[in-house]
Amino acid sequence: MNIQLSGQNVEITEALRQYAEEKLQKLLKHSDKITNIAIVFHIDKLKQIAEGQVALPQKNVLHACAESENMYETVDKLVDKLVRQVTKYKEKHSNHHE
Repeated sequence: MNIQLSGQNVEITEALRQYAEEKLQKLLKHSDKITNIAIVFHIDKLKQIAEGQVALPQKNVLHACAESENMYETVDKLVDKLVRQVTKYKEKHSNHHE
């Protein structure tokens, strides 16, 4: 799994990078088919925003966006949304092959 973190007008500190990578490891518990994760951080006035994409086999891509006043809280919200989507994807595709 490849994790890409980038920021638009935001410096990604080492602490934020480690925190995000640690939280994104949750996704691996739900699916081992994830090929790539891309997260973009940016700030809009007082909102800290994170947008994420998870690439899965057969060109399936899951998107999610989260915002809050704290970037760490934003990462938590984003990971929760992505976990929900990955779980739903896994259930949908595992039931299909039965």
